[in-house]
Amino acid sequence: MELTELHLSDGMVELLKSGRINNRLLCEIATHEDFVTLMTDTEIYVDGVATSHFQNFNSLLEVLRGQVLSQYQPVEEDTALKALEAMQVQEEDYFCQVTHRAWDTILHAIREAHKDDTDSAPDGSNAMKLIKDAKKALAVPGSYLDVFAALMCTQLQIRYDKLLEQEHMVLKNVMKKTPAYKDSPLSRMKRR
Repeated sequence: MELTELHLSDGMVELLKSGRINNRLLCEIATHEDFVTLMTDTEIYVDGVATSHFQNFNSLLEVLRGQVLSQYQPVEEDTALKALEAMQVQEEDYFCQVTHRAWDTILHAIREAHKDDTDSAPDGSNAMKLIKDAKKALAVPGSYLDVFAALMCTQLQIRYDKLLEQEHMVLKNVMKKTPAYKDSPLSRMKRR
């Protein structure tokens, strides 16, 4: 198939060749079963196919609302009056909602399909793990330097409690040199 038969603009071809976007992901989005629906709804909105229908429907509701106001003089909190107002649908709001649902379906399906990929972020919060590891490290006896060294070992998946005393001393001497410890308030505090 000739590239011209695909009706790609020069800008799109340049974008695909540039490496600025993830072409594999773009292909997955475009080949998802709901993508055609997304494109159809987008085309209807962009081309204004339904614009006159929205305008006619909203105009009819406004006329009915005006008749209710002139004939019955209801209070502003009247349920029927509020219902006529609520039934009016703005075209942009409608299509944003419709296309948003399609995007959600597509993105969730692709994310689910790649959740176990090596380059995907693992489930769970790194912050929660760090908090758990910090609480565990605070239980280590000794100075804050001992706590800091224990936390670093936990982050590196080294069992601090299995290190020899000499290894503890070497590790703490190395930790004293890192700006992460040297510049922290821990380096200036004493444990009770």
